Amino acid sequence: MLFRTLVNDPMFRGMNLELTDEEAALLLKELDSIIDGDRYFLSDRIKTLKAICAKMRPEPAREPLPPPPKRYAPPRATRGRRRGG
Repeated sequence: MLFRTLVNDPMFRGMNLELTDEEAALLLKELDSIIDGDRYFLSDRIKTLKAICAKMRPEPAREPLPPPPKRYAPPRATRGRRRGG
């Protein structure tokens, strides 16, 4: 609960950690090991840690998917009228 109190505290909202590349890599490695080793991967704690990782290491922008191919329906069978001969 202390973590939630600190996160909601206005003093900590704009906190910016100035980490070296080595420190950031080590922190991400530790966060990844905590996330991967946790038994409850859908818990609020793990979701928060994943959000922190996403802020530190944003995923690259993905190309939009191509539009799905057009599907053509087979012609409908006509009922009723038959050509008689």
